[in-house]
Amino acid sequence: MPQAATGTSHSQQSQPGRALKRPGRASRLTNTMDLRTMTQSLVTLAEDNMAFFSSQGPGETARRLWDVFAGIREQALGLEPPLGHLLGKAHLFDLDAETPANGFRSLVHTARCCLAHLLHKSRYVAANRRSIFFRTSHNLAELEAYLAALTQLRALAYYAQRLLDTNQPGRLFFEGDERLIADFLREYVTLHKGCFYGRCLGFQFTPAIRPFLQTISIGLVSFGEHYKRNETGLGVTASSLFTSGRFAIDPELRGAEFERITQNLDVHFWKAFWNITEIEVLSSLANMASATVRVSRLLSLPPEAFEMPLTADPKLTVTISPALAHTGPGPVLVRLISYDLREGQDSKELSSLVKSEGPRSLELRPRPQQAPRSRSLVVHIHGGGFVAQTSKSHEPYLKSWAQELGAPILSIDYSLAPEAPFPRALEECFYAYCWAVKHCALLGSTGERICLAGDSAGGNLCFTVSLRAAAYGVRVPDGIMAAYPATMLQSTASPSRLLSLMDPLLPLSVLSKCVSAYAGGETEDHSDSDQKALGMMGLVRRDTALLLRDLRLNASSWLNSFLELSKHKAHTNLVPVVEPMRRSVSEAALAQPEGPLGTDSLKSLTLHDLSLEGSSETSENPELSLSAETLASSTPSDVNFLLQSEGTVEGAKAQEEMSTKDRSRGVGAAFPEGFHPRRSSQGATRMPLYSSPIAKNPFMSPLLAPDSMLQSLPPVHIVACALDPMLDDSVMFARRLRSLGQPVTLRVVEDLPHGFLSLAALCRETRQAAALCVERIRLILAPPDPRAAAAPV
Repeated sequence: MPQAATGTSHSQQSQPGRALKRPGRASRLTNTMDLRTMTQSLVTLAEDNMAFFSSQGPGETARRLWDVFAGIREQALGLEPPLGHLLGKAHLFDLDAETPANGFRSLVHTARCCLAHLLHKSRYVAANRRSIFFRTSHNLAELEAYLAALTQLRALAYYAQRLLDTNQPGRLFFEGDERLIADFLREYVTLHKGCFYGRCLGFQFTPAIRPFLQTISIGLVSFGEHYKRNETGLGVTASSLFTSGRFAIDPELRGAEFERITQNLDVHFWKAFWNITEIEVLSSLANMASATVRVSRLLSLPPEAFEMPLTADPKLTVTISPALAHTGPGPVLVRLISYDLREGQDSKELSSLVKSEGPRSLELRPRPQQAPRSRSLVVHIHGGGFVAQTSKSHEPYLKSWAQELGAPILSIDYSLAPEAPFPRALEECFYAYCWAVKHCALLGSTGERICLAGDSAGGNLCFTVSLRAAAYGVRVPDGIMAAYPATMLQSTASPSRLLSLMDPLLPLSVLSKCVSAYAGGETEDHSDSDQKALGMMGLVRRDTALLLRDLRLNASSWLNSFLELSKHKAHTNLVPVVEPMRRSVSEAALAQPEGPLGTDSLKSLTLHDLSLEGSSETSENPELSLSAETLASSTPSDVNFLLQSEGTVEGAKAQEEMSTKDRSRGVGAAFPEGFHPRRSSQGATRMPLYSSPIAKNPFMSPLLAPDSMLQSLPPVHIVACALDPMLDDSVMFARRLRSLGQPVTLRVVEDLPHGFLSLAALCRETRQAAALCVERIRLILAPPDPRAAAAPV
């Protein structure tokens, strides 16, 4: 099994297991040695190497090798105490004893990975330093890179220790006023990050992932270089992905450029880069390696209101209106994927909704006989930080799902931020979900069992769509499968968020820019009208065609440009016109009935205050049922939603022992005297440090929803990643549901990055993790019979 930990509740029990993997030497050291033994062994080897290189004369190389081993000794000895402190308290933050997973554990594991690599490298140096084949420069560069990483990890350990001492036991997210949170983030983002993006790139992940991450990092910095040079930021050539050879052969240069890009380029750059996978060449290659399905159709749902029966009284109906926020009514695109051609899927009514995608838009093939309608339906909502990607990006693994589950899948292409901020995506997803429930016969399903499934931002929308369905009084799904979901979009700190300092796929500054765009804090891009008319993907397709032409006409010329090491002259970027920030929500988003929870009150609330009692009961008039952004009474709940585990005496004692001095010091005083982490040389970070008040809206941050709202959710199955900066979102959401007696399972996979579903075909570990998601969906579509489980053997 691919999981590091397993958590279950109620009847959905499963046995914990360990991840199956082929560990390298460093991985074996991480798994077999305790922290103290590893530290002592590393210190002993460092001192031995120091003694050897100090005897090699006054040469520069020998001096640098002595310095690096002296630094390793110092940082290893300094890192052990805070890591030991974190390990001693980490169990207070687990979901349960069978699920040992939270950001503190992940940070300790990451530091152990770095120590294990340095231990392995130090042993290699000690054994081979006299050999004529010893590559001095290579080993020195690698040791210096990992020393820099170890220094930064020590800083993160101190930050995590400060969070541990500041927060109440069991609470992973930093509590305090926004100024204190902003001070912490401002301090945190000044740390040097480039060392994690060069030679150390992806050291914490399974080895099979690292070549992919290196390819992505080279493509990213090359893409960013051309993006920076272009006047509008839109005329990016696809050839830029692979024509900057100096980034491939110089890890330090690549790391520095990666850091600059993540800190300073805006959300439009990330939207462009993440959408690269949707150009025809790359999407066609991805689909060639995926399962072959009978049906893959893009549908356009017209913006027409329709009626849905209430679950409490099916004789009454409620009106489901099309999305209105920001841009008014408009069609919603969805993609129907089915392994078999089923009844209803070739009907005239469904065919009238088909939207052309070009030559590959329809994979509907005639066959002698239609399969009957499936009992099940999966409604899928894709990830992409609320700003990028579509169902097309996620189509390869959705095809596999359709084959394995034997059920049609409807994937929703919601409008993306910053052009369509909250609550537009929520409104469209809710509308498409209700349409699917009402018209499931057209989709090839009887609708007996319906599962909502999504990853990352899509997982967030799965939760909020279900909350909105309950508020309207219509059918909620039979269960939710959320992979590495985002449940807390408020700008705050947690131990797993600290991992974003080194995560190449989800850096903190990028995460913050995406959330800011979704909240309405990012203005639309105002580029040249001709470029805008062509569109981002049109430009990339055009440039791909130019690249292929160049390859055909003069391949050797292209190869020379790949290896070219000279720098190009910089071009001045055109300063975009700044318009006033739009409202982040429509008027309806904050409209409250009696007992409002308005914007002003939201501004003053802390995490502790947001455990609220609400009501999702339908009104007497079904048309006036609660809207998605409406909360009822806002009286404080007696139960804090960030509860420590019941009966945790140790946690209570730890809370009592926490001094007022510790709380008043704040996180800025985290470092001991004499320790100075490396600071970034890339200048000020363009990152929003304050949250929009709307980020506290429970339909944006479901972790902050009142108890009564969360009690309306169906069974929830979460698959999270131990090394994901969003891990604490999953752990705290599962803890919150568990405290309310809600059915919830949490499975945490080891050594994989955020977004592993899109990497399902990459290696054995990602395939196993993707299979775990399918298993969770299958539990929803075909739940085990409790009578069979209770029957005597």
